[in-house]
Amino acid sequence: MKYPLGFYSFGKNIGIKDTSLDFAVIYSEVRCHAAAVFTRNNFPGAPIYVGKDHIKDGYLQAIVINSKNSNVATGEKGIQDSYQICETLAKSLGIAKEDILPSSTGVIGVPLPIEKILTACATAKENLQPGNLEEVAEAIMTTDTTKKISYRTITHEGKEGVMVGIAKGAGMIEPNMATMLSYILCDYLPESKDLKGILKRVVDQTYNCITIDSDTSTSDTVVLMCSGKLGTIPDAIFTSNLLEIATTLSKKIARDGEGASKLIELTVKQGRDDLQVTKIGKSILNSPLVKTAIYGGDPNWGRFIMAIGKVFDEPIPYENLVIQLGGISVKGADNETKSKLAEYLKSNEEILINVELNTGSFQKTFWSCDFTEGYIQENAYYTT
Repeated sequence: MKYPLGFYSFGKNIGIKDTSLDFAVIYSEVRCHAAAVFTRNNFPGAPIYVGKDHIKDGYLQAIVINSKNSNVATGEKGIQDSYQICETLAKSLGIAKEDILPSSTGVIGVPLPIEKILTACATAKENLQPGNLEEVAEAIMTTDTTKKISYRTITHEGKEGVMVGIAKGAGMIEPNMATMLSYILCDYLPESKDLKGILKRVVDQTYNCITIDSDTSTSDTVVLMCSGKLGTIPDAIFTSNLLEIATTLSKKIARDGEGASKLIELTVKQGRDDLQVTKIGKSILNSPLVKTAIYGGDPNWGRFIMAIGKVFDEPIPYENLVIQLGGISVKGADNETKSKLAEYLKSNEEILINVELNTGSFQKTFWSCDFTEGYIQENAYYTT
């Protein structure tokens, strides 16, 4: 694996909940151009308030993350804890506290074990290693079963740069403006330096197209940091690489949904516009009846009709609809077709669905997973 120049990081256990890695820091040796998008949940975590404050000038130099506790619904004390974390880390790293973005993920409504975190912040500099993002990707996991990493090498005018992204997320996921936690680093800058605009457009095509359980988290954050140590590259090159990384991470998150056995990729085609396509795509993938049918290999195509039809303000003429699972048309399926559909659902771990609305020319792809008994087990006993 390759890393962008000038970035250092570490992950370690500080005993927040158990013996797994639960604390991480990402640091750049230079101040970076940066952008972020955050959850639109009306009860965001304390780190969201601090993160918005610190990134408003468009610069960051470090990110500090803890898992196992989200610092959500902790009131003014939680916000002050997040500010204090940044202050303590800033002293260790020798940088401005305003150039640090905090993130927390885990259980909601429990105060941070702040002394443990402040102790880790005070000694952070001595733990930093070049690159080392695999350790961070592990430290930010909660119910994730695997680390989520993606990177691209970018060669431009004889120089080879790197863009790398990590993410965590497996449950409480239907992003709105961002998704779970994801951090993307690069040693190039786009020529326009419009990180905020580029990130927002990419997020809308990727992270915002995931849904696992229809629940928009209180902590969702995506951060993009660019050191510019290798100079600038055309926006188109920068954006295409960012889009590839964000798409890969989005699919990894959906595939690792709590209890999931299948990744679902749904493309809604020939829609009127983004609004119509998104409403219908999310309605299909948020339907427990659709998701359980896919898990069980049940070719119950009527559930897709139901999920499209319950989008009351977007009526689609039935005769216009085209619905395909694995390339097999499902409307009015006879017994032979149902048998083929059942075999497709049962024998594949990646289910491809195409829906054509025939109301226009817009299309968009979404990702989700099936619902299994494992999702119930994971969430029924999460805090015990």
